Amino acid sequence: MFQFLFKYPSPVFTKGVVVLLSAWPAWLLPVLIVASAGGLALLVRWRLHDAAPKLRSWRAWTVWGMQSAFVALVLLLLWQPAITVAALSSQQNIIAVVVDDSRSMAISDSDGKTREAAALAALQEGVLSGLQKRFQTRIYRLGSAITRVDGLNGIQPIEAATHISDGLKQLATETSDLPIGAVLLLTDGGQNTAEMGNSGIGQDALQALRNRRLPVHTVGFGSLEHAHDVELENVSLSASAVVNARLTATVSFTQNGYAGQKAMLTVRDGDKTLAAREVKLAANRAIQNEQLFFSAGAAGAKSLQFGIEPLADEENLKNNTMTRPVLVSDTKRRILFVEGEPRWEFKFIRRAEEDDPTVQLVSMLRTSENKIYRQGISDPGELADGFPVRPEDLFGYAGIIIGSISADYFTPLQQQLLREYVDRRGGGVLFLGGRSSLSDGGWGASSMNELLPTFLPTSRNSFHRDAATVELTVDGMDSPITRLLDDPAKNAERWKKLTYLADYQEAGSPKPGATVLAQMTGKHRKLPLLITQNYGHGRTAIMATGGTWRWQMSEALGDPSHDLFWHQLLRWLVDDSHGPVTASIPARTLMDEGRVQLTAQVRNRQFEPAGDAHVTAHIVGPEGVNALLDLMPSQDTPGLYQTEWTAEKHGTYLAEITAESAGKQSQELGRDVVTFQREDGIAENFHTEQNRPLLEHLASQTGGRFWKPSELKDLPRDISYSEAGISVRSTKELWDMPIVFLLLLGLPIAEWLLRRKWGVV
Repeated sequence: MFQFLFKYPSPVFTKGVVVLLSAWPAWLLPVLIVASAGGLALLVRWRLHDAAPKLRSWRAWTVWGMQSAFVALVLLLLWQPAITVAALSSQQNIIAVVVDDSRSMAISDSDGKTREAAALAALQEGVLSGLQKRFQTRIYRLGSAITRVDGLNGIQPIEAATHISDGLKQLATETSDLPIGAVLLLTDGGQNTAEMGNSGIGQDALQALRNRRLPVHTVGFGSLEHAHDVELENVSLSASAVVNARLTATVSFTQNGYAGQKAMLTVRDGDKTLAAREVKLAANRAIQNEQLFFSAGAAGAKSLQFGIEPLADEENLKNNTMTRPVLVSDTKRRILFVEGEPRWEFKFIRRAEEDDPTVQLVSMLRTSENKIYRQGISDPGELADGFPVRPEDLFGYAGIIIGSISADYFTPLQQQLLREYVDRRGGGVLFLGGRSSLSDGGWGASSMNELLPTFLPTSRNSFHRDAATVELTVDGMDSPITRLLDDPAKNAERWKKLTYLADYQEAGSPKPGATVLAQMTGKHRKLPLLITQNYGHGRTAIMATGGTWRWQMSEALGDPSHDLFWHQLLRWLVDDSHGPVTASIPARTLMDEGRVQLTAQVRNRQFEPAGDAHVTAHIVGPEGVNALLDLMPSQDTPGLYQTEWTAEKHGTYLAEITAESAGKQSQELGRDVVTFQREDGIAENFHTEQNRPLLEHLASQTGGRFWKPSELKDLPRDISYSEAGISVRSTKELWDMPIVFLLLLGLPIAEWLLRRKWGVV
């Protein structure tokens, strides 16, 4: 119908440029149109006076509009309008036909035919022969790379990945000396390139196509959505943990067709189920986030599998599971506990941590004015002179607990060292309540006040020997520190039933950015009990009581609440307190390609950037993979070292990064371990619906068009309008289009009929 009215196919108008062939100046045309419209407007105003009330104002201006349009059309025809458009020369250009042969193209949709079969059928039912009548053709298959094939028989949907961006960029580069007129891409649009996921086409690929003026015509196959499917989107989980730690994983997923039903969410380590939880499914196509709680178990590099049990009539079961690598370490973190007086809280915290295999308490208890009692020391010289005064001595601890002791116990040098311990070293400091701590210990007036997560009261009578009950805040219900029970509601009730505290301290009001996890009620008022905050590279907290020991003494025999709370609080304190060497990778799971970037931040014993270190990575992996690499220093960031490596085999890898100081007598600065895994063919199981937005975006950005399979009969004709390859620009006159004659007849007839109807003929 379009071509019947406008004489030419739509690409002529979308790709062409309108020109005026008349010798008369172009600027004169709009001047005459405006002048004619103005004259008609004056005539209408003059007639309004005589025709009222028969001709209302809006009716008059309707007549004026139709008359003005008629005059403008006649004037335009006098200027001989035409359109110039570039078209490919027949048989002198090549059309690159690219067929996606990844595994997702083997999926059968509602019609029972695989996407690959539908794509090949579309080519064989006239498209390919129509192209070959006008042009030369080359056929390519697209998976992880693009490869030329002799015919359609060489295409099978077996490729483990789809890299549309990389493939098109490769095609544009490798055919730079050939007259490629256009690209025809038949695909479901699934793209699982590691850098971009399923989101879009890389700018490098688009620029390579634009430089060649290569239009990409895309043909989409596959269902736009699955009627019945559950698909995991992501699993958020810490990359490392300590033995027997309670881990929290956030599983994100979507579903369609099962809203309101229940499903079983699981996490497994091999054949062993670590946790299972029944969840109620949210609205269709909504992203749902659910948490799973489980124990990290014994030390080692693990590959945990998260999944949702299959539901009835589910169309794709391969997208129900994801794996995540986790490194479980048995390395003990040393925490320095400074206590100013013998008290029950000190004894019971030490006793609780005796059963924690991940934390070692090193304590210094002041028993008299000039005497300290040391426990947990590694050698007789440790803490022999009291609290450390050198960075290399203090920075060796992963965390610090400060009990009932006043601020002036620490010298100005030690106070400065404490601030640097949190800010520069990234350590954690926990302040406990007591008769000589917080405000009563002069901490609010000291230089260490900025470390505290609250604004302390100005008075010194903030310590009370009264009963206080405890409850969680909203933030505390979601915190791993205060999770005594996995169920949030039951956990909140458990905290309310804990034995009352026999003493508490007024901690003041939280600073901006601080979080109150628990509060207490004493003397009919609520006060913060447990407050945390991030400070610099580290973290600090206040536990405003010295009476949690009552949870151990007064609860039922064997109740784990006291010990579990202190295990979780102290693990939080040291969790991000890294050593001198901190290794990292951008992604722990490599989909279909093994390129990985290893990065290490290296610091010396004073935790200052070590710019002259020798840093190596020892990588071990599946099937005996063993590699030793040197990391090169960054030119921009002191102490940062990087290298790239490719994991060729599928499986789990472990990389140990070691840093040594430079010089003849080099010493080891530290080491760290990261784990990652390569998975092949897994990405093709996710987002298997047709990615039409990507295909439409690719076509529009390159000057092509997105086609439905049912529209392909016009493709061999329309694809010829391109400026790529060998093209010729032609001029097509527009004055003899059928639509022009219809307008020339229709406008005056319609105007006359309206005036007749309104009685002003």
